[in-house]
Amino acid sequence: MDGKVQGQNGVSAEAPIPLLTPYTLGKFQLSHRVVLAPLTRLRSWNNVPQPHAILYYSQRTTKGGLLIAEATGVSDTAQGYPQTPGIWTKEQVEAWKPIVDAVHAKGGIFFCQIWHVGRVSNTGFQPNGQAPISCTDRPLTPQTQSNGIDVAQFSTPRRLTTEEIPLVVNDFRLAARNAIEAGFDGIEIHGAHGYLLDQFMKDHVNDRTDKYGGSLENRCRFPLEVVEAIVDEIGADKVGIRLSPFADYAEAGDSNPEALGLYMVESLNKYGLVYCHMVEPRMKTVGEKCESPHSLLPMRKAFRGTFIVAGGYDREDGNNAVAENRADLVAYGRVFLANPDLPKRFALNAPLNKYNRETFYIPDPVLGYTDYPFLEDSE
Repeated sequence: MDGKVQGQNGVSAEAPIPLLTPYTLGKFQLSHRVVLAPLTRLRSWNNVPQPHAILYYSQRTTKGGLLIAEATGVSDTAQGYPQTPGIWTKEQVEAWKPIVDAVHAKGGIFFCQIWHVGRVSNTGFQPNGQAPISCTDRPLTPQTQSNGIDVAQFSTPRRLTTEEIPLVVNDFRLAARNAIEAGFDGIEIHGAHGYLLDQFMKDHVNDRTDKYGGSLENRCRFPLEVVEAIVDEIGADKVGIRLSPFADYAEAGDSNPEALGLYMVESLNKYGLVYCHMVEPRMKTVGEKCESPHSLLPMRKAFRGTFIVAGGYDREDGNNAVAENRADLVAYGRVFLANPDLPKRFALNAPLNKYNRETFYIPDPVLGYTDYPFLEDSE
């Protein structure tokens, strides 16, 4: 796809837009590099994906476009928010099928992000009101929710025993298998943003003294066991991972994030994952950009698969990242949420709808979900 760009002398010239050039992602042929980032929307009643998600994902699908589904629980202990989808029951798998079919009908490529929140939860979300599980038994302090209003209360977590960790690895393996059964093209392991895998990786949280704590290698052991189990189950060509070594969401910071990021990508190279999706260092907290001296470039250079970046990108920023070879693909969240035809708008350099943060997480099946206008509607 070509778009008009202003030449040096103000005369418009045809030039390819980097974000809108084709790309080969493993066995998938992408027509452009604009990826729908995984976005929690809290509209899956009783943890079951709903029919209204068919329209939501289908609206954001283009032929040869990559979409990553919202974070999806791997088990009944994985939840920490109301109405988030899961993929551990037959009912959930069946409910995902028409959503995946709708994306495929329009030629999209669809990955399911699978997660476990760990200690970012409370007993109200847990089976039989039990304590959430984590690498630690230190609780999170109460935090203002992403909507800026509600204060989330977290229960004191229960520290997983060494012997229990393989059971959680198995939950991830089964969730990956279920995602493929539901028709997804692949899965993204959620290893970011202070959730369970990130809790193990980050030394501000992990205070274990067994083989899953202490050294960098030990802290990364559980996430890499998850990677290995899933690769063995569904094949590396269907597995990506999301990491945020620099972020300290949910009090999950690290004393040496660059070493952590490099160790992880170098370890991931052994498994041949199809992609690594990393969150920019400038996104320290939810939705807030800040200046950062750090860069993902060392990890980009070290990783041997496709490298996806995310975190506060706009059109120009994304084009530059691709043009300068800092990324292969760029994931867009809030701006894609508000502009279902984002790749088209980028192609035309058209104005964008503004997103409304107030409706990100409300349980409405239309408002702030499927009612953002397309370009032809807004003209």
